[in-house]
Amino acid sequence: MIGATDAAYHEPVSIDVRTRRYADLWAMSRDQMVDEVLPQAIAVHGELAARGVTHRELPPLGLDVDGRQVTLATSKGTLALEPGTDRAGVVVQMGAEALSDLVQDAASTMGLAMKSRLQITEGSLDDWVGWEPPLRALLDGRRVHEPGDVTFVDAAGDPLDLATTFTLDDDRAEMSHFLHVAGFLHLRQVFSAAEMADVEADLDASLARAQPDDGASWWAEDGTGRAHPVRVLWFHERSEALRRLLDDERVRWLAGLTGDDFDTEHRSAEGLVKPLDIVKGLSDLPWHKDCGQGHHSYMCNSLTAGISVTGADRTCGALGVIPGSHRANTVATMRDRRLDLRPRLLETAVGDMTVHCSDTLHRAHPPVDRARKVVYSSFRLRPLPGDALPETPQDAARRARAQLSDVTDRIEAADNPASDARYRARSATPR
Repeated sequence: MIGATDAAYHEPVSIDVRTRRYADLWAMSRDQMVDEVLPQAIAVHGELAARGVTHRELPPLGLDVDGRQVTLATSKGTLALEPGTDRAGVVVQMGAEALSDLVQDAASTMGLAMKSRLQITEGSLDDWVGWEPPLRALLDGRRVHEPGDVTFVDAAGDPLDLATTFTLDDDRAEMSHFLHVAGFLHLRQVFSAAEMADVEADLDASLARAQPDDGASWWAEDGTGRAHPVRVLWFHERSEALRRLLDDERVRWLAGLTGDDFDTEHRSAEGLVKPLDIVKGLSDLPWHKDCGQGHHSYMCNSLTAGISVTGADRTCGALGVIPGSHRANTVATMRDRRLDLRPRLLETAVGDMTVHCSDTLHRAHPPVDRARKVVYSSFRLRPLPGDALPETPQDAARRARAQLSDVTDRIEAADNPASDARYRARSATPR
């Protein structure tokens, strides 16, 4: 039986760090935010946020909200809210609804840019996105990460070996602690080669049927301009072989690993292929957290399980993770140059699994000698007491997911002062 030897000693460690409920979201007015919400946040967390602004060397932030202009800037060791934007180094125009979502963590700085809900009129996208950690310090009391804040120790207090891998028969308490501290797991020999061949055949068939406008796939272009389908959305609906595995105890046990209340009934999966020489599109994603568009305080930490269909090493696009980054309030859509945490490459064999927290920085490294195939499925936390997930019609949710395929173009449109070439280069370059 899987994990039977350690059942009596299993002490799961929670990774649930949620602090907000969807039920508490409300539409704040522009003047409420400027005259009440932001000043109150400054009174409580202004010093914490100012320390983050100083550490990140950020320019003053100007906000033009439906014509009312204010600036957030450091002053005498705290943040101050000043009228006007004359001395702001980065200025952003947005509506009250967008600022309301930002204040309540329903959208992040990058999330607003991705959905074309703002326009940067001064400064750069980097400066705007760089303000995300200090804003979360200001509004949620999360200290902006500084070198040395995150350490790695095992349950006995000794240094944690981040190269550790596990099998399904290993000690569950050790795995739970490792996930809590490092933010990821590498599980070896979970599925057989035959099982992976069945999943791969279904994925190949789905990719062959994909069309650029089908609303069920993401596409990317290689260096010759050829378009490739790179992600099959809702792949579990197309693959009976995958559905069997997702319902298998070899996957379902993950929901009990941390002792948190994960939803095991409403799970989907996406099938990915990583072709060679992709230069445009969401294929080889740069460093990011899954909460990079917002909702950290509502969803983290969810778990993402990756099933290695073809295996992945350093030449065919293995998954990269940054251990401990789920415990760091840092930029969630790139690897910050100030971040002292070092990345690791998870080289997998056929049938291995990887697991990472939604708040762990991770990336898809571009393959250089052959493509790789992988399936990802998530375990989401059930709503907090008294809460419920927002009710979004399935068709609308699926359209929103499909539309992310062209997100790069929309980010560039928001970032008027910065060059398209600079953002493309940053997205494509390993960090």
